[in-house]
Amino acid sequence: MNIESQITSAAVAAIQTLYGQEVPEKMVQLQKTRSEFEGNLTLVVFPLLKLSKKKPEDTAEEIGQYLAAHCEAIAAYNVVKGFLNLVIAPAAWLQLLSDIDADPHFGERQATADNPLVMIEYSSPNTNKPLHLGHVRNNLLGWSLAQIMQANGNRVVKTNIVNDRGIHICKSMLAWLKWGNGETPESSGKKGDHLIGDYYVLFDKNYRKEVAQLVAGGMSEEQAKQEAPLIKEAHEMLVKWEQNDPEVRALWQKMNDWVYAGFDETYRALGVGFDKIYYESQTYLKGKAKVEEGLAKGLFERHDDNSVWADLTNEGLDQKLLLRSDGTSVYMTQDIGTAEMRYEDYPIDQMIYVVGNEQNYHFQVLSILLDRLGFMWGKELVHFSYGMVELPNGKMKSREGTVVDADDLIAAMIADARRTSDELGKFDDMTEQERAEIARIVGLGALKYFILKVDARKNMLFNPEESIDFNGNTGPFIQYTHARIRSILRKAQEAPELPSAGATALLNEKEIALIQKLNEYGAAVEQAGKDYSPSGIANYCYELTKEFNQWYHDYSILNADDEPTRQLRLMLARNVAKVIHNGMALLGIEVPERM
Repeated sequence: MNIESQITSAAVAAIQTLYGQEVPEKMVQLQKTRSEFEGNLTLVVFPLLKLSKKKPEDTAEEIGQYLAAHCEAIAAYNVVKGFLNLVIAPAAWLQLLSDIDADPHFGERQATADNPLVMIEYSSPNTNKPLHLGHVRNNLLGWSLAQIMQANGNRVVKTNIVNDRGIHICKSMLAWLKWGNGETPESSGKKGDHLIGDYYVLFDKNYRKEVAQLVAGGMSEEQAKQEAPLIKEAHEMLVKWEQNDPEVRALWQKMNDWVYAGFDETYRALGVGFDKIYYESQTYLKGKAKVEEGLAKGLFERHDDNSVWADLTNEGLDQKLLLRSDGTSVYMTQDIGTAEMRYEDYPIDQMIYVVGNEQNYHFQVLSILLDRLGFMWGKELVHFSYGMVELPNGKMKSREGTVVDADDLIAAMIADARRTSDELGKFDDMTEQERAEIARIVGLGALKYFILKVDARKNMLFNPEESIDFNGNTGPFIQYTHARIRSILRKAQEAPELPSAGATALLNEKEIALIQKLNEYGAAVEQAGKDYSPSGIANYCYELTKEFNQWYHDYSILNADDEPTRQLRLMLARNVAKVIHNGMALLGIEVPERM
C-alpha cells in the first residue's frame, strides 16, 4: 500500500474512533505540503469539521495525534490553522522507492478485457495536399492521447478518417490531366502527396487568373468564381465521380494511392499510426441512408426544395442541413455514416474526435444527432478541441502553397539537432550511424515536446530555434538528462565497491523530494487522462527532470561516502530514468541511451 493510501485509511479510522462517524475515503483530502511549512503531505481538515463539531486547529491536532500513534508512515506532525502537515517517516520513503523500483510500469494501469473501449480519431487529412504543421499538431495530440488513455487502463482503438472525395480532390485531378503530362512520383522523384499538392496549388493559380479575366470583362467577382471554366469542369468531374464514371474513378484511385504512400512515409517519420482507417468515399452513402432512416422516424424534416434538415432549436441551436436539395451529402452526413460503420466494427464505449477548435459547433451538433439516432456514446462524445499552430510570420494557406510542410519540418528539425549537437561536441566519440540516429531522436523529440507541452486548447506559436535548446523546458533537456543517468548507471557497473561506513543509507531532503516527485507520476497520468491533456505529462516530465538535476548538482552518485548510500542513489537515479522514459513514451517521444 502506498503512503497516501496508508494515511487515508488511518485517517478514516481516526474519524471513526474520534467522532463515531464513517466517511468515504474521498473525504480525506491530501495535498503536497507547501514549501514554507515543515512536512511532506498535508491533510485538509475543513471538510471534516461537521463531523468533529470542533475548531479547525483542535480537529487537526486530534487527528494528528491519532495518526502519529497508529500510522507507521507518519514520523511527526504540525498544525497550521485547518491544515495538518505530516512528516513522513524515512522508512516509508525507502519502502516507497523500493516499490517503485519493483514495478516497470509504475504509475500506469494495464487494460483488461472488461475495461472501457475508447476510440480516438485523429489526422483526418485531405487527399489533395501533403500533411502540414497543423496536421503535425493533430497527429501528435491524437497519438499521445491514445497512449495516455491506455496508461489509464482503457482499451484503445486509434482511427483515421480520410477525406478522399469532393470538389477539392477533383481540382488536383483536373490540374494533373491538363498540365501533368503523365507525371508520376517515380518520374518526378517527388513523394506522391507533394506531387498532388503541387497540382492543387496549380489549379488555384490558373483558376484565379480566369476569375480575374472575367472580372476585368465586367462580371461580378461572385459570378466569376462560379462561371470560370476550370471550376465548371471540376464540378462536372465531381458529378462523374458520383455517377461511378470508370475513367474518373480510375484516375481518382491512382492519384489517391500516390497520396497514401506519401502519407504513410510521413506517419512513419512522426512515429504515429492507426488501428483502422476509414474513407469518406465509403461512409457518405451510409450517412445518407442513416439520415433517410431518421427522416422516416420523424427525427428530421424535408423542406419544399427536397433538402433534409435537423431542427435543433429545442437544444438552443439552429437548423442543420443534412442533405442538399440535389440529394448530395454534407460533412455532417459523412460523420454520421462513419459513426455507423465504426459502431458496427467496434463495441465503442467512448468516442474522442481530435479536431481543431474551428469545428466546435460541428461536434456540438454531431453529438446531438448521434444521440437522437440511438448511438450509445453520442451524448458523451468528446471533441478534443485544440488551437491553431501559428508561425512567426503569420497563418498558413494551402491553396497558396504557403504552408509549413510536415516532411520539410521533420527534416529541418533533425538537421538542427545534428548541427546543435555537433557544435556542443556531444557527438565526438560516436560513429556516423549513431550520430544520425541520435539527431533523429533529438530533432523529433524537440518538435513533439515543443508542441505537446502547450495546453492543447490554446493557439500556439511554433519556434523551431527555441525547441532545440538543451536547457530549459524542452525535449532535448529531458532527453539529455535521461542519457546522463544511463551513462552513470553504465559507469556504476564498472566502479569498485566503496567501504560501507554505515549499515543503512540516510535520505537527505532533496532525495525525499525526488522520491515524492516520482510518486506523483501515477496521479499525473490519471489527471492527464481525465483532462485529455498531454501537456500535463510533458510538464510532469520537466518538473521531475529539473528536480533530479538540482539533486545531482549537490550530491555525487558514483563518489558517495559509502556503498549503501551509493546503491540508494543509483536506485533513485535508475527510477528517475525509468519514469522519464515511460512518461516521454506517452508523448510519443524516444529517449536515447547516450547523447
